[in-house]
Amino acid sequence: MSAVLPALESVSWLCVRDGRLLAVRTHGREVFYLPGGKLEPGESGPQALSRELSEELGIAAAPEALTEAFVVEDVAHGQEDGRRLHMTCYTGEAAGEPAPGREIAELAWLGVADAGRGAPALWQVIERLAAEGLLA
Repeated sequence: MSAVLPALESVSWLCVRDGRLLAVRTHGREVFYLPGGKLEPGESGPQALSRELSEELGIAAAPEALTEAFVVEDVAHGQEDGRRLHMTCYTGEAAGEPAPGREIAELAWLGVADAGRGAPALWQVIERLAAEGLLA
């Protein structure tokens, strides 16, 4: 019997403009994800997200300006072992205009019709935001 792997802990940023949700695609991947990533040792969720937004999008978001919105749990996309994802989603203001950086190949502003272009956890977020009337 194989051991159950712990869930991947990640943080993500919910940025909605004009009824569309900001998503990113990394080099070598076909699907979109929310901006964000994994925590490094000793980081809080907002600290990790602040760092990730700077690295991925070149924008500045102070950790204290980020507010937890909700948590999504799903299968971690691209994991052959069926590992789960525990993704804490945050809202908050950031300075600067998002632009692809480091490992980011492309940015996209996704609506409800685009749900199939994203990883499973992103589908959940799109459905939830659409139910709240935030996405077109």
